[in-house]
Amino acid sequence: MLAVDFGGTKVESALVDDSGTLVAGSRFRHPTGRERSASELADAVVSVATSSLQSLPEGTSLRGIGIGAAGPIDRERGLVSPVNLPAWRDFPLRETVAAAARELGHDAPAVLRLDGLCITLAENWVGAGRGTDNMMGMIVSTGVGGGVISGGAVVAGFSGNAGHIGQLEVPGFTDVDAPCTLEEIAAGPHTVAWAQARGFEGETGEDLARAYAEKDRIAVAAVTRSGTAIGRAIASVSTLLDLELVVIGGGFSLVTPDLFDIIRTAIDRYSRFEYARRVEVVPTGLDTDGPLIGAAALVYRSI
Repeated sequence: MLAVDFGGTKVESALVDDSGTLVAGSRFRHPTGRERSASELADAVVSVATSSLQSLPEGTSLRGIGIGAAGPIDRERGLVSPVNLPAWRDFPLRETVAAAARELGHDAPAVLRLDGLCITLAENWVGAGRGTDNMMGMIVSTGVGGGVISGGAVVAGFSGNAGHIGQLEVPGFTDVDAPCTLEEIAAGPHTVAWAQARGFEGETGEDLARAYAEKDRIAVAAVTRSGTAIGRAIASVSTLLDLELVVIGGGFSLVTPDLFDIIRTAIDRYSRFEYARRVEVVPTGLDTDGPLIGAAALVYRSI
């Protein structure tokens, strides 16, 4: 299976076998980012997908192509319009990858879904949520995304965009009556920007992590704000869907182990019902492989 993961800072691809393991030597990565044009983003996708396919062992057939992408997406037409990449609006990502495969002689079916759903499928398949019937996976990184499995069934929604937890409104985090989404509060770049506006001199999530470890007052406040918002959002979703488990991955989720304690405190405070407070929140069991494994799971599970 060819797996492609497309996001706000990078696009990656790899071959994944039926056990959910990345094939050695098949993983390739290329930066994306807001500053890149539509054609540059497309070239990056084709480059990594082609490189992975060229590493396919001789005599091996390609079972299918799974693509996870930042959204919104159009599931039926295979289009993407990533919030953090304004150069792409209704871009035909599914066909772009499928065409690159055909150029190399692989006429395999391709499926596109949200990256948050992919990370959820990965955790449910071989990760921290293995076999859990009622769970949500989350990515906290450049943006905030998610995906849901309820009653053992994947929840994709009418257009394929179910699970967009990062776009939930979380009140109480601004001084003005304006929209304020979880992503705008809790994603890595937004959290760093909030800290900078209050005097923090670092520039990256890694800088914030170091400052937090040193008990810098602003860094502690920024991480606490992020974790509290995530916990409040989980409390709402768990109340709605009666979740057993939430698994969180993504680069900013590694800012400090304390983030999960902060999230837990917020869930306990803002959940009105005991059943919602029972939800367990754990870090990813798949490190950085999760999004690619999840993209392959789209093929493996025929999603």
